[in-house]
Amino acid sequence: MSYEDLTYEEKDGVARVFINRPDVMNAFRGKTVEELIDAIGKAGWNKDIGVIVLGGAGERAFCTGGDQSAHAGHYDGRGTIGLPVEELHSMIRDVPKPVIARVQGYAIGGGNVLATLCDMTIASDKAQFGQVGPKVGSVDPGWGTAYLAAVVGEKKAREIWYMCRRYSAAEALAMGLCNAVVPHDQLDAEIDKWCKELLDRSPTAIAIAKRSFNASTEHIRGIGNLGLQALSLYYNTEESKEGVRAFNEKRKPDFRKHQA
Repeated sequence: MSYEDLTYEEKDGVARVFINRPDVMNAFRGKTVEELIDAIGKAGWNKDIGVIVLGGAGERAFCTGGDQSAHAGHYDGRGTIGLPVEELHSMIRDVPKPVIARVQGYAIGGGNVLATLCDMTIASDKAQFGQVGPKVGSVDPGWGTAYLAAVVGEKKAREIWYMCRRYSAAEALAMGLCNAVVPHDQLDAEIDKWCKELLDRSPTAIAIAKRSFNASTEHIRGIGNLGLQALSLYYNTEESKEGVRAFNEKRKPDFRKHQA
């Protein structure tokens, strides 16, 4: 596959997969998700690759989730909600290589979910994390909620989702949402350092460890699949559509007048 929404590079045992849509803060549409599935799968099953770095182009954002301009009750691709996100999430977990999220700016909404799902997350001191679903008429059931609770604790996960606040890199580090925070201009050097260490480790031992970690939370895959079916129905309601309209019109939504 040739990529329109991504850049892909393999060098010295590391595959770098970057969402290349900086004009929309690296938000993903259907094509973006399809390309991510292909790229991560290609790198993940290549024996010459030991580490995958997932990032976003530009200085402002790692990823800000689904592109609302491609969402009108259903996103613009295939899958339960028009984005095969369940396949992308599974791909990140299923490839037998560590996936490192490189967060240089905003990791918001579905972007925060991607950063959470990666094996490790390294952030710039300028990074910001958070969820926006209840502000825009959406939610990420499964990995975005239940797995987040496994990472940061249930009380904190509920706060993140219900309140839709933004968290600094330092706050993300304190809650366990990322592994390291470094000055912005040292981010790539720090990631290179982590990649070099990983490439010195046994790839089979790491693959077994990854599968072992995954096994304890694998039930969340089923929760997510069920939740996406509910989300598909929710996207067809006026309540959810009000969130998309308000976002695109840059105004405050009035969800309650559309509540079923």
